[in-house]
Amino acid sequence: MDMKLEVVVIPVSDVDRAKAFYEQLGWRLDADFATDATFRVVQLTPPGSDASIIFGTGLTDATPGSYDGLQLVVEDIAAAHDELAARGVAVDDVFHDAGGIFHHAGTTDRVPGPAPDNGTYGSFLSFADPDGNGWIVQEVTTRLPGRVEDKPASYASTPDLVDALKRAAAAHGEHEARTGEADADWPEWYADYMVRERTGQELPS
Repeated sequence: MDMKLEVVVIPVSDVDRAKAFYEQLGWRLDADFATDATFRVVQLTPPGSDASIIFGTGLTDATPGSYDGLQLVVEDIAAAHDELAARGVAVDDVFHDAGGIFHHAGTTDRVPGPAPDNGTYGSFLSFADPDGNGWIVQEVTTRLPGRVEDKPASYASTPDLVDALKRAAAAHGEHEARTGEADADWPEWYADYMVRERTGQELPS
């Protein structure tokens, strides 16, 4: 039986302020309804995400602003930083962790700049909503094998597809350099590379 995480309830103190903030991020407003003055539900979804956030009135007993480490994933951490900043979000600079594995709590062991060699899973940035609920954004360019093999390869936007094509082109150039000959079947090689990369399979050599 599939069990999909689709909703995270966020504790906020001012529903309208939180709604304005997350809409400012460019997140899609899915719902905003109330049954009475004591119960209101607002749902928004980040671009390209299968999971949504919900906040409102009468939804959770958690203290507003008490959530930390909510995580988003992007393929270009620098572009994500620039977009968030352009939208007026107080976003921290890109960092990687001194330990090289995920990141420590708070700001402990943050090293300025992206991960060495821009390694996948290793670069982060952070920001918070008006209540202080903390978000982490992680750059993932190549999935570890076995993570999403049962899902179809898909691209959420034109820039997403363009970036994938650029990575395939670079990898194909290395492939031709290793073999010492031009590859007449490069479209097939590109397609195989892109599907494998997106679905977390071992990449072709």
